[in-house]
Amino acid sequence: MPREYTYASVGVDRGLRVKAKGALRFLRRTYGFSRYGDVVRLPYGVIFPFREGFYLDLVIEGVGTKVLVAQLADKYDTIGVDGVAMAVNDVIRSGARPLAVVDNIHTQVSDPTLVREWMKGIVRGAVEAECVVPGGEIGDVAELIKGLVEGKGFDMVFASVGEVSKDKIIYGGDLKPGDVVVGLRSSGIHSNGVTLARKVLFRCWGGKYEPFDVPEPLERELVYEVLEPTRIYVKPFLQVVDEVRVKAAVHITGDAYLKFDRLMLFSKGIGFEFDNFKPQPIFDVIQRAASELGGKISDEEMFKTFNMGWGFAIIVNKRDVDKAVDVLERSGVHAEAIGRVTGTRGVRILYKGRKMILKR
Repeated sequence: MPREYTYASVGVDRGLRVKAKGALRFLRRTYGFSRYGDVVRLPYGVIFPFREGFYLDLVIEGVGTKVLVAQLADKYDTIGVDGVAMAVNDVIRSGARPLAVVDNIHTQVSDPTLVREWMKGIVRGAVEAECVVPGGEIGDVAELIKGLVEGKGFDMVFASVGEVSKDKIIYGGDLKPGDVVVGLRSSGIHSNGVTLARKVLFRCWGGKYEPFDVPEPLERELVYEVLEPTRIYVKPFLQVVDEVRVKAAVHITGDAYLKFDRLMLFSKGIGFEFDNFKPQPIFDVIQRAASELGGKISDEEMFKTFNMGWGFAIIVNKRDVDKAVDVLERSGVHAEAIGRVTGTRGVRILYKGRKMILKR
């Protein structure tokens, strides 16, 4: 039997992560300290009031092992875009407009050239998201951070805060069978599933290719394809919520299409079915590389790990689909209906003529 490559087999155990996240219930003891009213629980986090009629959404995110791909390419001026994107794309799920973003970078050594390149990406991302960057932190922790290249090891974490008025909160509930999922096109692999991708793609981690190979049907070096920055959805998303009622929003990141199961906790008796995928060539290259190494990555694992061409999704009433797609297209992001809310519990994927039910 061929070796089955999964996220768990390369070190990211979803089951263990779910159990670990059970400890987050202890955080609820702090909710009583909210000074201006009750916190509001949403599918992917909580928001808290800070003045009459307004809430703050505060998130923190990381870039993950994509930092290793930057080291492999010796290119550091885009990884900051990923950090900003991961944070602000999370903030907008509640309907909030990102106000600011800050970074915390742990590095092997504060090399001035590296820091300058990191800042280029951070500023580029913040300008795209129209966010203030009021500060950040760089810590030299050589005993903790080694990295792939001596002297260039680093890790990036970003926090972002956004503001939303009470009447514009996207609660993620009240979903009904027949509602439509509209996907916003990704720029490629984004910053998720990179650990699995690296292990089958790059020879230095046991994969098939050298970094600067150009496997078909790619049109540029593999390392640059994987390093392509995460798309920032702030402006098109805020435009569409101004013109269409968005019932729920999902940032398709870690756990990919499994993330939709969170919405089932807020709208009882529903499920999801997806049937429109146009994954970029990099996803086929990942599966093919696994096969040529004598293993396999199942289609199910691909949809549990990667965005497969759609990096963000909104859920709207069926009658609003055409308008939502039109607004998003005019705002500069390609969008299509990719699935629907059903009356059958579970997340179902129709792909290459077969149906899959995703399970954790």
